[in-house]
Amino acid sequence: MSGGGMIDFEIHRSEQPVTATEREALLANPGFGRVFTDHMVTIRYAEGKGWYDARVEARAPIPMDPATAVLHYGQEIFEGLKAYHRADGKTGLFRADANARRFAESARRMAMAPLPEDLFLSSIEKLVDVDRDWVPTSEGGSLYLRPFQYANEVFLGVRPSHEYLYVLIASPVGSYFSGGLKPVSIWVSQDYTRAAPGGTGAAKCGGNYAASLIAQAQAAEHGCDQVVFLDAVHRSYIDELGGMNIFFVRKDGSLITPELNGSILPGITRESVIKLAQAEGRTVEQRQISLHEWREGAKSGEIVETFACGTAAVLTPIGTVRANDGEFLLGTGETGPVTSALRQSLVDIQYGRAEDIYGWTTII
Repeated sequence: MSGGGMIDFEIHRSEQPVTATEREALLANPGFGRVFTDHMVTIRYAEGKGWYDARVEARAPIPMDPATAVLHYGQEIFEGLKAYHRADGKTGLFRADANARRFAESARRMAMAPLPEDLFLSSIEKLVDVDRDWVPTSEGGSLYLRPFQYANEVFLGVRPSHEYLYVLIASPVGSYFSGGLKPVSIWVSQDYTRAAPGGTGAAKCGGNYAASLIAQAQAAEHGCDQVVFLDAVHRSYIDELGGMNIFFVRKDGSLITPELNGSILPGITRESVIKLAQAEGRTVEQRQISLHEWREGAKSGEIVETFACGTAAVLTPIGTVRANDGEFLLGTGETGPVTSALRQSLVDIQYGRAEDIYGWTTII
């Protein structure tokens, strides 16, 4: 089947699904990214043939030749989105169309065949429908969906692969940070950068995260939960965290967030927060903000709150910032009212507790 048309999915249900009793026990405290559902989606691509062989099947290991291209040249992308148990008892997705668009954009940046957006969305709906019983009904729980695509042609040679495998797996999750919502501490990486102009920072590829791990380990050594990166050119402007965008709240209630510069991932939660803040009448500036401005603003009371945001963590308040040359506190170090209100507005839409005037949610 060529890349443009819709493909019919074959459904092969697992012959050994987890029992209802065992599933209930797993859902009681799933943590994050450690428990997985019974099924997965796979779709194949070959140059000249397009996308074909779409199926929902039992989750299982993927056989891989030692010369598979992704293992040598890193052609790989992924996404992250969630399915929610809504207040009306139905299961819903949040802005899955935006994930489909970004997935295709990431593929193009990595010289990969983009999965058609309708096929991406269909794969999500098929898997959530089959594994619907895995959607947590507990407060704050959700079914985290991880679509990914990689070069699976067997060859050694530096060129784009001619074959790709798309896979979708699902994981019931609780809170991203252990202990639930509370302010996190941030380490400012002044030794490493996450991405550079002309690089892959705006694509959601594994290499970006691999590059952040040494800085994240450094953050842990300094007693911090997360790392924030500075720009690669001046080494003075805030870019983003290892896996989240960042917002700064000023004392007049307006917000600042680093502008998308080609090195920052265009977060879907980031875009949603901007819209929600503007709907509350808040000004949102998208511009460069330096570590110096952040530190001095926190000390003078001009910047009263800072929060990180992303699909996994939603909105997470930042309490303390540490760097090689000292540390500073945001406000009182507790969760601020603007962070709290914006987070509530967002999750209320996601869980169907508030009217979705933006058309962001899809019922499955």
